[in-house]
Amino acid sequence: MSTVLGFATIAALLVLLLSNRVTAVVPLIAVPVVAAAVAGFSPGEIAGFVTTGLNGVAATAAMFVFAILYFGVMRDAGLFDPVIRRILRFGGDDPVTVCLATLLLASVAHLDGAGATTFLITVPALLPLYDALGMRRSVLAALTGLGAGVMNLLPWGGPTARAAATIGVDANQIWTPLIPAQIAGLLACGAIAYWLGLRERARLGAGSRVTVTVPVAPGRLGDAPGGEREDAGGHRTWLTAVNAALTLALIGVLVSGVLPPHLVFMIATAVALPLNHRGMKAQTDCVNAHAQGAILMASTLLAAGVFLGVMEESGMIEGMAGALTGAIPDQVGPLLPVLVGLLGVPMSLLFGPDAYYFAVLPVINGVGAGFGIEPLVLAQASVIGQETVGFPISPLTGSFFLLTGLSGVSIGSHIRFLLPLAWLVSVVMLAVAVLTGVVPLWAG
Repeated sequence: MSTVLGFATIAALLVLLLSNRVTAVVPLIAVPVVAAAVAGFSPGEIAGFVTTGLNGVAATAAMFVFAILYFGVMRDAGLFDPVIRRILRFGGDDPVTVCLATLLLASVAHLDGAGATTFLITVPALLPLYDALGMRRSVLAALTGLGAGVMNLLPWGGPTARAAATIGVDANQIWTPLIPAQIAGLLACGAIAYWLGLRERARLGAGSRVTVTVPVAPGRLGDAPGGEREDAGGHRTWLTAVNAALTLALIGVLVSGVLPPHLVFMIATAVALPLNHRGMKAQTDCVNAHAQGAILMASTLLAAGVFLGVMEESGMIEGMAGALTGAIPDQVGPLLPVLVGLLGVPMSLLFGPDAYYFAVLPVINGVGAGFGIEPLVLAQASVIGQETVGFPISPLTGSFFLLTGLSGVSIGSHIRFLLPLAWLVSVVMLAVAVLTGVVPLWAG
């Protein structure tokens, strides 16, 4: 009974998530609660399942909320603007350096883990340059997507946070061992950018000199501490240096694992807010300016806690995993982590981040358990491609349409152009993950 009901629950959840007719919070809460009631569990038992699930995702939800607030404060303070200006100047009028600058800008802009922000900063800043040089907009969209995709592995990025919530670990445990693979992914993107630049240079011949104007980063409040502008950039030089030191310290502590990620971001936000905004009103306005993104992700993670708690504690996940394990040949089972990593990018066309990490990954973890594969391994294999490198080609994410809309590239041509490049990058990252022992070539 639990096995059949489990498959029906997963199917119903996927249909509702993929239909784009309701926000993810609705099916993540309603579907499992109804399923548990149909299975005959009492209200008290269901409440216990939900509480267990919420306890498992609370830390991840807190990390995401304060990560959004922290990077929002840094972006408003203009921390990344000097880097953006230098990158744009570096681009010049050579298609090769323009392509490399595009990748660098997208990677830096995605430090806050928000795809929409990355695309809003990168595409409008570089689109006039691409048009003036006659470079293809598809190259701009592809390189912006690649830079954002590889950086999306960060622990405060959506996929890694979701995976951490699903298996009940700190996002750092997933991300830190994958740092070499992420670096390899960035290097692979750099090689692709250089190659695309050479192709554009050969296609265009000598470029025309153009003037580049750096736009103000979207979302900037533009106020220094106390609400008064200190210079043309809206921030003090000394404050930028302090913010940079604070951010470097934050990343260092995250990598070291000395403190859990949610506590690191809480402390950093508590320091950054009064440092950059003097007075309660200015601090409250800053929090309100970034509240929408924080609440949206936090509510999704908490709703996922309801789903995961009910599915796991009721025995439905265990029943489904047992059925699927029995159907998989023994020769294929140990290859499951590699298969998950290989299929991550193309699977991003079928499953959005919520659908995959909250509905599909728990079942994959259950199957892996039958072959002695740890959930952490499968989570790490998943984030190598699924809605990380793969999210810029996924029509199941809102930022995908923002990327194609801003760049003026048709959806079909963008996917055809970027899919093989993104897949290649994910394969490089998977190879490094295998070589470093993070993803076993033969598990079990």
